[in-house]
Amino acid sequence: MLSLESRRAKEMEALIRRWNGEPFVAPSVQERAIDSQAEALAWAASLIAGEFDLVLFTTGVGLAYLRDAILTKYSADEFADALRNVTIAVRGPKPLAILHELGVQPQVRIPEPNTWREMVPIMAERSERRISIQEYGRPNPEFNAALEALGATVNTIAIYRWELPDDIGPLKEAARRLLRGDVDVLIFTTSVQYVHLMEIAANLGFADKLYQVMKSQVVVASVGPIMTAALREHGIEPDIEPDYPKMAALVRAAAEQSRAALLRKR
Repeated sequence: MLSLESRRAKEMEALIRRWNGEPFVAPSVQERAIDSQAEALAWAASLIAGEFDLVLFTTGVGLAYLRDAILTKYSADEFADALRNVTIAVRGPKPLAILHELGVQPQVRIPEPNTWREMVPIMAERSERRISIQEYGRPNPEFNAALEALGATVNTIAIYRWELPDDIGPLKEAARRLLRGDVDVLIFTTSVQYVHLMEIAANLGFADKLYQVMKSQVVVASVGPIMTAALREHGIEPDIEPDYPKMAALVRAAAEQSRAALLRKR
């Protein structure tokens, strides 16, 4: 099994071995905080000035970076008070935990694994139309446009970006192994992994061939609906998706279903 997991590579390797797989884990992405705090502090000033009706926090790591940047100028009480004056929406449990540390309760909880398309009707039912979104990893212009079509004014705050890892050697080797037919199962846990894999393949001159390998030669396993939606946007239909969008469930599903999926695909 080939995984492009970055943050928990050792855990992924152990899970694959536990299910008698032969892992090759190629880190494909790193989270890098944006160096300048100016944008975060300008966003905080807008929040305190009452320029937003609703703030959507999408990731715990993004909210943590944002909090740390804001606390270089404002106190935790000032930040918390400003948040209490707007409607807070959170996607998933991780930003919720940070808000609890600040003593702030969100009014809207969007359970995982909601994609942006599923979040739009939730926002459509709300009255707030000055919306600020804490981005996760990369911009989402489709989501912003959908909210603007509802009459919303959308503000975004970018605290970190997804980038290629400093060492891209393992990712290059992953692309070559896929092309040689040395991989039976390819595991994706986040959408940017696909983007970075194809970027590396394009640099090596065989992006089209690698795309066809994923279409017809290798079992593609997706961690959950968000990942599946991202792959479908690129024309890749995942062969395996677990019942629960967790890494352990993903590896188990891949181990149990990959043999039959491989026979069907080839």
